[in-house]
Amino acid sequence: MTADIEQYLGKRVHMVGIGGSSMSGLALLMKHKGYIVSGSDNYDKAVIRALRDDGVPVHIGHRPENVRDADLLVYSAAIHEDNPERMEAKRLGIPQMERSTLLGMLMRGYQQTVCVSGTHGKTTTSAMIAQTLMGAGLSPTVHLGGEFRYIGGSTYIGKDDLFVAEACEFNASFLQMRPTIAVVLNIGEDHLDYYRDIDHITETFEQFVSLVPKDGYCIGNGDDDLVYQLMRRAHCQTLSYGQNPRNQLQPENLRFSETGNATFDAVFRGDRIAHVNLLVAGDFNMRNALAAIACAFVLRVDLQKGAESLGSFTGVDRRFEYTGTVAGVRLFHDYGHNPVEMRGALSMAKKQPHNRLWAVMQPHTYSRVKRLFSEYIHCCEDADEVLITDIYAAREKDPGDIKSVMLVDAIKKTGRRIHLTPTFDDTEAYLRAHWQPGDLVLTMGCGNINELNIQIQKNGS
Repeated sequence: MTADIEQYLGKRVHMVGIGGSSMSGLALLMKHKGYIVSGSDNYDKAVIRALRDDGVPVHIGHRPENVRDADLLVYSAAIHEDNPERMEAKRLGIPQMERSTLLGMLMRGYQQTVCVSGTHGKTTTSAMIAQTLMGAGLSPTVHLGGEFRYIGGSTYIGKDDLFVAEACEFNASFLQMRPTIAVVLNIGEDHLDYYRDIDHITETFEQFVSLVPKDGYCIGNGDDDLVYQLMRRAHCQTLSYGQNPRNQLQPENLRFSETGNATFDAVFRGDRIAHVNLLVAGDFNMRNALAAIACAFVLRVDLQKGAESLGSFTGVDRRFEYTGTVAGVRLFHDYGHNPVEMRGALSMAKKQPHNRLWAVMQPHTYSRVKRLFSEYIHCCEDADEVLITDIYAAREKDPGDIKSVMLVDAIKKTGRRIHLTPTFDDTEAYLRAHWQPGDLVLTMGCGNINELNIQIQKNGS
């Protein structure tokens, strides 16, 4: 039987993997609600230091003694049963709860819960929704999977009876959510270490939407056929958005600047409800913005004020983020870690002023590279030069049958300029030996590849 978080109010909750973007935000939310929070993580980093500044003790390294005074242990999906703290908690009879279960429980009691799902774009769209609603005068509680400067981090504790959160499909964790408004951005192949195939993924998204009450809403990207068909089967109210004429909410008078920023009128069934002028690039961000406008429309907020606030949205950390210029070369980083996301990030980079465009890919997890190998081969076609580092294992162990060099060899056969640079030192050395002023470098991955940007900038010109 799953523990109820309310039983532990005023007691010590220990969070294993507290340095994750979601876990760190939940830690602060728990502390605000009156729980005594502690945690552990493998790495000392900025988010850990911020937690300590907020009075949350964090141990570096996972050791049995870290949990011995805890009343409840919370762990992320990346923390397996053989983790020494989980094993010790089991030995001592300390109840354990997975992160998504905790998030779902913390949503209880809110009148409206906006849960943003999809294979790509959850963090950016959740942040867009939050900024749109806050600009329109609402004060939602917000929980994101990334740092968003507009709210001062990954979590914001609001005053209204409204909760906005990402709903991640990894391990079907979004089935723990309690959505009154489910936003579905897209459905594609990913997390194939858990899902059997695209049918299994689609079925699970359908289960997620079935959690919405009949008087709630499913807001979906109707340009995605799988999402559109899912909405047609939904038992709640639906609102589709996108460029296809079948959608209820569409962008009209759509224009893109030279750098790819969209300007458009949001039109609902023929009526203009908002004008949007974006500072972030990409046609996918145009659709993300439509999702935010759709959410604001359903919640009946001031759309003019909401759209004005959305127009000042500058993005979330690690989402096509400009990190600095070294030796006349502009450096960007993007969290994209599967082929569709990396292709999208490079499409934005291509529209920025540059001489040569360098793509630096850190493949993420062995299972993803194996299952999406053919897609990886072609996802960097917008780049002039491609560098690939070693695979970032994350939660996985090396199976021994997939290596970055195999990906490099396959891409070479397409005629592209590609090089294997296994470590960050190798990558930096190659870049510095070959880049020229006016070039643009985009590092991509959701592992620690962002630290390469920091390393390069630290070493200077």
